[in-house]
Amino acid sequence: MLADIHANLPALEAVLGEPDLADADAVVLLGDIALGPMPAETLDRLAALGDRAVWVHGNCEREMVTAFDGGEVPGPNGADAAAGAALIGRAHRDRLGRLPLTVTLDIDGLGPTLFCHASPRRDDEMLLVDSSLERWAAALDGVEAGVVVCGHTHMPFDRLAGGRRIVNPGSVGMPYGHPGAGWALLGPDVTLRRTSYDAGAAARIIGGSAYPGAGQWAAECVLNHYSDTEALEAFTAIAREQA
Repeated sequence: MLADIHANLPALEAVLGEPDLADADAVVLLGDIALGPMPAETLDRLAALGDRAVWVHGNCEREMVTAFDGGEVPGPNGADAAAGAALIGRAHRDRLGRLPLTVTLDIDGLGPTLFCHASPRRDDEMLLVDSSLERWAAALDGVEAGVVVCGHTHMPFDRLAGGRRIVNPGSVGMPYGHPGAGWALLGPDVTLRRTSYDAGAAARIIGGSAYPGAGQWAAECVLNHYSDTEALEAFTAIAREQA
């Protein structure tokens, strides 16, 4: 299960090389896949997984499609969405445009498991490890699955909320609070994983891409990382605005 790859192809390749993932029946992609420095290459690599790949969309997929179609993307992702959209083709855009908001799979040992990017009701809802039970109840209203897997916040956790197990695998391409690529293995239980890779080599590959400011992106997201404290402070403020 991979979330928030953000077109960091070297990190993705490292995770796909993990034996446990190579043997998995399915690879669920939890959105925010291609907004980043190597979007076309990342989408092509994931498409090569064929039917093993199970895709859902995140806010960044929606924003990249809007930018590709010539629309204006409000908010902080506007420039990045336009930059990423300029590096993909029509087939990439059409794949992103038809991705579902949620997918439910029956996972061995876990049972029916709902996968989404941020929440089952919207692709940008900020749900954190310390969000209140009331907030979780509202976001999961009507969900029948006993396990819900979401991304969006780039920080891994595994908690209970109202009798449901909520899992966030962290981020493959832009992790907060730790180096390496975060992901999770599901069935028969949940295992949060972290894959190390050569950050210097990855930064050089990313820096050579056509993405504007690729070198700075690599410095901020590969060679260095925002702390979990910084991320939680920023995301808590956003969550308050959304409430």
